[in-house]
Amino acid sequence: MSYAGRCLCGTIHYELSGSPNSVSVCHCMDCQRSAGAPMIVWAEFPESQVKVIKGTPKTINSSGAAMRSFCPECGSGLFYRNAEILPGVVEVQASTLDHPSALPPTYQIQTAEQQPWVPHLAALKAYERFP
Repeated sequence: MSYAGRCLCGTIHYELSGSPNSVSVCHCMDCQRSAGAPMIVWAEFPESQVKVIKGTPKTINSSGAAMRSFCPECGSGLFYRNAEILPGVVEVQASTLDHPSALPPTYQIQTAEQQPWVPHLAALKAYERFP
């Protein structure tokens, strides 16, 4: 299997090969602040299966051993690395894939930090486009 993805503005493009180790929804506060969203879907791949083919992401230390990479032009979050708890792997923000539905999450993590309204999203009135 192979997958392609990019940032919002197209400055950064990447390719993934093989199958992910896992795909999860993370609710931690670090992810919330990083994304400006209540959760992020992460696809975990071995480092050797992630290749940036265009551009150079900017990487910052977001907390301890946590390294977050993003597009320096548009700010799209792309990758997460933590050599202490996830050695040799890269977490890729699945929503930046060209076809994010190809890697649906199979579990949720850090639910102790999820926003209290998240479990009730399915009960909200929904519109396919702006009402």
